[in-house]
Amino acid sequence: MATPELGRFGVWIGARANPTPELVYHLENLGFGAVWLGGQPADLKLVEAAIANTSTVTVATGIVNIFTNDAAELADSYHRIEEAHAGRLLVGIGAGHPEGQGDQALKPFGAMTAYLDVLDENDVPLDRRVLAALGPRMLGLARDRSAGAHPYLVTPSFNEGARAILGAGKLLATEQRVVLREDAESARELGRPSVDRPYLGLRNYLNNLKRLGYSDEDLESPGSDRLIDDLVVYGNDAAIEARVSAHLRAGADHVAVQLVQESDLAADEVAAGYTRLARALGLPRDTGVQG
Repeated sequence: MATPELGRFGVWIGARANPTPELVYHLENLGFGAVWLGGQPADLKLVEAAIANTSTVTVATGIVNIFTNDAAELADSYHRIEEAHAGRLLVGIGAGHPEGQGDQALKPFGAMTAYLDVLDENDVPLDRRVLAALGPRMLGLARDRSAGAHPYLVTPSFNEGARAILGAGKLLATEQRVVLREDAESARELGRPSVDRPYLGLRNYLNNLKRLGYSDEDLESPGSDRLIDDLVVYGNDAAIEARVSAHLRAGADHVAVQLVQESDLAADEVAAGYTRLARALGLPRDTGVQG
């Protein structure tokens, strides 16, 4: 089974950030190897539009929630897009978090196994799907039944343990927040809310951060400076590149960078932020090639 080729760096964009096809086209031209679209429904309409508006970049879901989206519908969407745009889609699926999802969400491993069974029955190939995995059991499932793992809200130290479970040849595509500010207080002010809510109120993320060595005091809302500084990269271009690349040195194959910007920016200002991010990461501009 081939590992998806995503390049070293991609971009992760939440649904609330309005990831338009035009923005995805801009990211492709900046040299990012993949664009991860968060919180996608099983119909994959936005994903399909983004792929249709670009030519080379991989568009991935980060994630489709297995408790709120039908597996057979997702499979149908995969095949529809694959037929029109072969090799451009990577389906990221996950159990989300148990809060607000009822009793079914209390057994995510079993639910994920059943969901993967349906994808198998509907011929969604293992090498075109990845799992949102934090704990050892889910990482093992990602190893055995997908192309690899897409962990969210982790530090580089997480990758070392994850790689040990996944083994060689499996994709480890890690999310990382970045704020384009050099002053620590200013960067924390912008970055902290993206960590605090909802994630410091969700037990699966809290449990994983505790496994990474953070104390209850660190994890108390709105998060200690130590926690925020570890989860949100900031600084000058050199510092940003070094800290994002730390994920690669620790075992990741690909880093999906979530650029945290002010919420009231115009579209051209948002695009300018990604242009600076690409420069900081040393990506080629206006080439259309993967990073």
